[in-house]
Amino acid sequence: MFSFESLVDLPLIWFGIIATAIFLYILLDGFDLGVGILFPFAPTDRCRDRMMNSVAPFWDGNETWLVLGGGGLFAAFPLAFAVIMPALYIPMIIMLLGLIFRGVAFEFRFKASGKVRRIWDYAFHFGSLMAAFMQGVIIGAIVQGIKVEGRSYAGGAFDWLDAYSIMTGVAVVFGYALLGGTWLVIKTDGETQAWARKSASYAIGFVALFLAIVSISMPIMNAEIRTLWFSMPNFFFLLPLPAASLIMLITIWRDLHAGREVRPFLLSFGVFLAGYLALPSACGRISCPSRLPSARRQPHPSPSPCCWSARSLCCR
Repeated sequence: MFSFESLVDLPLIWFGIIATAIFLYILLDGFDLGVGILFPFAPTDRCRDRMMNSVAPFWDGNETWLVLGGGGLFAAFPLAFAVIMPALYIPMIIMLLGLIFRGVAFEFRFKASGKVRRIWDYAFHFGSLMAAFMQGVIIGAIVQGIKVEGRSYAGGAFDWLDAYSIMTGVAVVFGYALLGGTWLVIKTDGETQAWARKSASYAIGFVALFLAIVSISMPIMNAEIRTLWFSMPNFFFLLPLPAASLIMLITIWRDLHAGREVRPFLLSFGVFLAGYLALPSACGRISCPSRLPSARRQPHPSPSPCCWSARSLCCR
Protein backbone atom coordinates (compact mmCIF):
# COMPACT_ATOMS: atom_id res chain seq x y z
CA MET A 1 0.00 0.00 0.00
CA PHE A 2 1.33 3.42 -0.94
CA SER A 3 2.38 5.58 1.99
CA PHE A 4 3.64 9.14 2.22
CA GLU A 5 5.83 8.23 5.19
CA SER A 6 8.77 7.48 2.91
CA LEU A 7 8.36 10.82 1.11
CA VAL A 8 7.24 13.24 3.83
CA ASP A 9 9.01 13.84 7.13
CA LEU A 10 6.16 15.29 9.20
CA PRO A 11 8.26 16.16 12.28
CA LEU A 12 10.63 18.17 10.10
CA ILE A 13 7.71 19.88 8.34
CA TRP A 14 6.12 20.81 11.68
CA PHE A 15 9.47 22.03 12.94
CA GLY A 16 9.65 24.33 9.90
CA ILE A 17 6.10 25.61 10.50
CA ILE A 18 6.75 26.32 14.17
CA ALA A 19 10.13 27.94 13.50
CA THR A 20 8.60 30.13 10.78
CA ALA A 21 5.71 31.18 13.02
CA ILE A 22 8.04 32.11 15.88
CA PHE A 23 10.32 34.07 13.55
CA LEU A 24 7.38 35.98 12.05
CA TYR A 25 6.20 36.79 15.56
CA ILE A 26 9.64 38.08 16.53
CA LEU A 27 9.74 40.35 13.48
CA LEU A 28 6.15 41.54 13.31
CA ASP A 29 5.44 41.93 17.01
CA GLY A 30 9.04 43.00 17.56
CA PHE A 31 8.54 46.45 16.08
CA ASP A 32 5.28 46.82 18.08
CA LEU A 33 7.14 46.02 21.28
CA GLY A 34 10.00 48.27 20.17
CA VAL A 35 7.62 51.21 19.82
CA GLY A 36 6.37 50.52 23.34
CA ILE A 37 9.93 50.35 24.69
CA LEU A 38 10.74 53.75 23.18
CA PHE A 39 7.34 55.24 24.04
CA PRO A 40 8.04 57.24 27.25
CA PHE A 41 11.23 58.72 25.81
CA ALA A 42 9.45 60.52 22.96
CA PRO A 43 9.86 64.30 23.18
CA THR A 44 6.16 65.29 23.24
CA ASP A 45 2.67 63.88 23.75
CA ARG A 46 1.96 64.53 20.09
CA CYS A 47 4.89 62.27 19.19
CA ARG A 48 3.54 59.58 21.48
CA ASP A 49 0.13 59.83 19.82
CA ARG A 50 1.75 59.30 16.42
CA MET A 51 3.74 56.36 17.73
CA MET A 52 0.63 54.69 19.10
CA ASN A 53 -1.31 55.31 15.90
CA SER A 54 1.47 53.81 13.79
CA VAL A 55 1.07 50.36 15.38
CA ALA A 56 -2.62 50.41 16.40
CA PRO A 57 -3.86 48.66 13.20
CA PHE A 58 -1.29 45.84 13.44
CA TRP A 59 -0.46 44.90 17.03
CA ASP A 60 -3.21 42.37 17.75
CA GLY A 61 -2.85 40.58 14.40
CA ASN A 62 0.91 40.28 14.84
CA GLU A 63 0.45 38.29 18.06
CA THR A 64 -1.39 35.56 16.12
CA TRP A 65 1.96 34.08 15.11
CA LEU A 66 2.81 33.46 18.77
CA VAL A 67 -0.41 31.45 19.15
CA LEU A 68 0.48 29.39 16.06
CA GLY A 69 4.00 28.68 17.38
CA GLY A 70 2.85 27.64 20.85
CA GLY A 71 -0.17 25.70 19.61
CA GLY A 72 1.93 23.94 16.98
CA LEU A 73 4.48 22.89 19.58
CA PHE A 74 1.72 21.45 21.79
CA ALA A 75 0.01 19.62 18.91
CA ALA A 76 3.03 18.29 17.02
CA PHE A 77 5.61 17.77 19.80
CA PRO A 78 3.72 17.20 23.07
CA LEU A 79 6.74 15.68 24.80
CA ALA A 80 8.89 18.70 23.99
CA PHE A 81 6.05 20.95 25.18
CA ALA A 82 5.80 18.95 28.42
CA VAL A 83 9.55 19.40 29.05
CA ILE A 84 9.93 23.04 27.97
CA MET A 85 6.88 24.56 29.68
CA PRO A 86 7.68 23.47 33.28
CA ALA A 87 11.19 24.84 32.79
CA LEU A 88 9.88 28.21 31.59
CA TYR A 89 6.52 28.66 33.31
CA ILE A 90 7.53 31.78 35.21
CA PRO A 91 9.05 33.79 32.33
CA MET A 92 6.20 32.66 30.06
CA ILE A 93 3.57 33.90 32.51
CA ILE A 94 5.40 37.21 33.00
CA MET A 95 5.66 37.64 29.23
CA LEU A 96 1.94 37.00 28.78
CA LEU A 97 1.08 39.43 31.57
CA GLY A 98 3.19 42.05 29.81
CA LEU A 99 1.33 41.45 26.54
CA ILE A 100 -1.99 41.74 28.41
CA PHE A 101 -0.95 45.05 29.99
CA ARG A 102 0.08 46.34 26.57
CA GLY A 103 -3.20 45.28 24.97
CA VAL A 104 -5.29 46.89 27.69
CA ALA A 105 -3.24 50.09 27.41
CA PHE A 106 -3.96 50.28 23.67
CA GLU A 107 -7.70 50.27 24.29
CA PHE A 108 -7.90 52.56 27.32
CA ARG A 109 -5.29 55.15 26.36
CA PHE A 110 -7.40 56.41 23.47
CA LYS A 111 -10.29 57.10 25.85
CA ALA A 112 -8.27 58.56 28.73
CA SER A 113 -6.96 62.08 29.32
CA GLY A 114 -4.75 63.95 31.74
CA LYS A 115 -3.07 61.98 34.51
CA VAL A 116 -5.07 58.84 33.76
CA ARG A 117 -3.67 58.81 30.24
CA ARG A 118 -0.15 58.99 31.68
CA ILE A 119 -0.89 55.80 33.64
CA TRP A 120 -1.79 53.98 30.43
CA ASP A 121 1.33 55.39 28.76
CA TYR A 122 3.46 53.66 31.38
CA ALA A 123 1.35 50.51 31.21
CA PHE A 124 2.03 50.37 27.47
CA HIS A 125 5.74 50.92 28.04
CA PHE A 126 6.31 48.52 30.92
CA GLY A 127 4.10 45.85 29.35
CA SER A 128 6.16 46.01 26.15
CA LEU A 129 9.43 46.11 28.11
CA MET A 130 8.46 43.15 30.29
CA ALA A 131 7.34 41.02 27.32
CA ALA A 132 10.48 41.78 25.30
CA PHE A 133 12.83 41.15 28.22
CA MET A 134 11.21 37.82 29.08
CA GLN A 135 11.37 36.68 25.47
CA GLY A 136 15.11 37.26 25.58
CA VAL A 137 15.38 35.43 28.90
CA ILE A 138 13.55 32.45 27.40
CA ILE A 139 15.96 32.39 24.45
CA GLY A 140 18.95 32.50 26.81
CA ALA A 141 17.56 29.65 28.91
CA ILE A 142 16.89 27.45 25.87
CA VAL A 143 20.32 28.11 24.38
CA GLN A 144 21.98 27.03 27.62
CA GLY A 145 19.92 23.84 27.71
CA ILE A 146 17.14 22.34 29.80
CA LYS A 147 17.78 19.62 32.38
CA VAL A 148 15.99 16.40 31.47
CA GLU A 149 15.75 13.07 33.28
CA GLY A 150 13.96 10.28 31.44
CA ARG A 151 11.09 12.08 29.73
CA SER A 152 10.52 14.90 32.24
CA TYR A 153 11.99 18.24 33.24
CA ALA A 154 14.50 17.70 36.07
CA GLY A 155 15.47 21.26 36.98
CA GLY A 156 14.13 23.86 39.40
CA ALA A 157 11.60 26.63 39.00
CA PHE A 158 14.31 29.31 38.64
CA ASP A 159 16.93 27.48 36.57
CA TRP A 160 16.13 29.90 33.74
CA LEU A 161 17.35 32.88 35.78
CA ASP A 162 21.08 33.53 35.52
CA ALA A 163 23.46 36.19 34.26
CA TYR A 164 23.45 34.88 30.69
CA SER A 165 19.65 34.82 30.33
CA ILE A 166 19.45 38.34 31.80
CA MET A 167 22.02 39.47 29.23
CA THR A 168 20.01 37.95 26.36
CA GLY A 169 16.89 39.60 27.78
CA VAL A 170 18.51 43.03 27.65
CA ALA A 171 19.84 42.23 24.16
CA VAL A 172 16.33 41.49 22.86
CA VAL A 173 15.06 44.76 24.39
CA PHE A 174 17.62 46.75 22.39
CA GLY A 175 16.97 44.64 19.29
CA TYR A 176 13.26 45.41 19.46
CA ALA A 177 14.06 49.08 20.10
CA LEU A 178 15.99 49.04 16.81
CA LEU A 179 13.01 47.52 15.00
CA GLY A 180 10.65 50.04 16.60
CA GLY A 181 12.88 52.99 15.79
CA THR A 182 13.29 52.04 12.13
CA TRP A 183 9.53 51.40 11.89
CA LEU A 184 8.82 54.91 13.16
CA VAL A 185 11.25 56.32 10.59
CA ILE A 186 8.92 54.93 7.91
CA LYS A 187 5.58 55.80 9.50
CA THR A 188 6.23 59.28 10.91
CA ASP A 189 7.75 62.58 9.85
CA GLY A 190 9.06 65.83 11.27
CA GLU A 191 10.08 65.89 14.93
CA THR A 192 8.97 62.31 15.58
CA GLN A 193 10.94 60.91 12.66
CA ALA A 194 14.09 62.84 13.61
CA TRP A 195 13.85 61.50 17.17
CA ALA A 196 13.25 57.96 15.87
CA ARG A 197 16.38 58.16 13.71
CA LYS A 198 18.43 59.17 16.72
CA SER A 199 16.93 56.43 18.90
CA ALA A 200 17.59 53.75 16.27
CA SER A 201 21.18 54.96 15.91
CA TYR A 202 21.74 54.51 19.65
CA ALA A 203 20.14 51.07 19.59
CA ILE A 204 22.44 49.87 16.79
CA GLY A 205 25.51 50.22 19.01
CA PHE A 206 23.99 48.08 21.77
CA VAL A 207 22.73 45.47 19.29
CA ALA A 208 26.23 45.15 17.82
CA LEU A 209 27.72 44.88 21.33
CA PHE A 210 25.37 42.10 22.43
CA LEU A 211 25.79 40.19 19.17
CA ALA A 212 29.55 40.26 19.75
CA ILE A 213 29.14 39.09 23.38
CA VAL A 214 26.93 36.17 22.35
CA SER A 215 29.23 35.18 19.48
CA ILE A 216 32.26 35.14 21.79
CA SER A 217 30.62 33.61 24.88
CA MET A 218 28.88 30.62 23.30
CA PRO A 219 32.08 28.82 22.14
CA ILE A 220 33.68 29.57 25.52
CA MET A 221 30.69 28.18 27.45
CA ASN A 222 30.26 24.98 25.44
CA ALA A 223 33.03 22.82 23.97
CA GLU A 224 30.69 21.13 21.48
CA ILE A 225 29.63 24.49 20.05
CA ARG A 226 33.28 25.53 19.84
CA THR A 227 34.07 22.36 17.90
CA LEU A 228 31.06 22.87 15.64
CA TRP A 229 31.74 26.53 14.85
CA PHE A 230 35.47 26.30 14.28
CA SER A 231 35.80 22.91 12.55
CA MET A 232 36.13 22.70 8.79
CA PRO A 233 34.09 23.15 6.65
CA ASN A 234 31.48 24.35 9.19
CA PHE A 235 33.48 27.51 9.84
CA PHE A 236 33.03 28.65 6.23
CA PHE A 237 29.33 27.72 6.22
CA LEU A 238 28.61 29.74 9.38
CA LEU A 239 30.95 32.70 8.73
CA PRO A 240 28.50 34.51 6.40
CA LEU A 241 26.00 34.97 9.26
CA PRO A 242 28.11 37.24 11.52
CA ALA A 243 29.67 38.89 8.47
CA ALA A 244 26.25 39.71 7.02
CA SER A 245 25.06 41.00 10.40
CA LEU A 246 28.02 43.38 10.67
CA ILE A 247 27.53 44.67 7.12
CA MET A 248 23.81 45.21 7.68
CA LEU A 249 24.34 47.07 10.97
CA ILE A 250 26.85 49.40 9.35
CA THR A 251 24.48 49.98 6.42
CA ILE A 252 21.57 50.73 8.77
CA TRP A 253 23.65 53.31 10.63
CA ARG A 254 24.70 55.00 7.37
CA ASP A 255 21.16 54.95 5.98
CA LEU A 256 19.73 56.53 9.13
CA HIS A 257 22.17 59.41 8.83
CA ALA A 258 21.67 59.66 5.05
CA GLY A 259 17.92 60.17 5.30
CA ARG A 260 16.74 56.80 3.97
CA GLU A 261 13.45 55.52 5.37
CA VAL A 262 12.54 52.00 4.22
CA ARG A 263 15.88 50.22 3.91
CA PRO A 264 16.93 50.55 7.60
CA PHE A 265 13.74 48.73 8.63
CA LEU A 266 14.26 45.92 6.09
CA LEU A 267 17.91 45.52 7.07
CA SER A 268 16.89 45.33 10.73
CA PHE A 269 14.77 42.35 9.70
CA GLY A 270 17.90 40.93 8.07
CA VAL A 271 19.92 41.25 11.29
CA PHE A 272 17.25 39.31 13.19
CA LEU A 273 17.11 36.69 10.44
CA ALA A 274 20.88 36.13 10.63
CA GLY A 275 20.71 35.73 14.40
CA TYR A 276 17.72 33.40 14.15
CA LEU A 277 19.47 31.19 11.59
CA ALA A 278 22.48 30.95 13.91
CA LEU A 279 20.39 29.72 16.87
CA PRO A 280 20.16 26.05 15.76
CA SER A 281 23.95 25.76 15.71
CA ALA A 282 24.06 27.11 19.28
CA CYS A 283 21.33 25.03 20.89
CA GLY A 284 20.85 21.92 18.76
CA ARG A 285 23.08 19.52 20.66
CA ILE A 286 22.50 20.74 24.18
CA SER A 287 18.71 20.84 23.86
CA CYS A 288 18.59 17.07 23.38
CA PRO A 289 21.01 15.65 25.96
CA SER A 290 22.45 12.20 25.55
CA ARG A 291 20.63 10.86 28.62
CA LEU A 292 17.20 11.52 27.04
CA PRO A 293 16.02 8.19 25.63
CA SER A 294 15.23 8.39 21.95
CA ALA A 295 14.76 5.79 19.29
CA ARG A 296 15.41 8.43 16.65
CA ARG A 297 18.62 9.86 18.03
CA GLN A 298 21.77 9.00 16.06
CA PRO A 299 25.48 9.75 16.46
CA HIS A 300 26.54 13.32 15.72
CA PRO A 301 29.05 13.15 12.89
CA SER A 302 27.06 14.45 9.95
CA PRO A 303 23.63 16.05 10.57
CA SER A 304 23.16 19.74 9.87
CA PRO A 305 22.45 22.29 12.63
CA CYS A 306 18.84 22.49 11.46
CA CYS A 307 18.44 18.74 11.94
CA TRP A 308 19.93 18.97 15.44
CA SER A 309 17.25 21.44 16.48
CA ALA A 310 14.54 19.47 14.74
CA ARG A 311 15.68 16.35 16.57
CA SER A 312 15.69 18.24 19.88
CA LEU A 313 11.94 18.73 19.38
CA CYS A 314 11.36 15.20 18.12
CA CYS A 315 12.98 13.28 20.99
CA ARG A 316 10.73 10.46 22.12
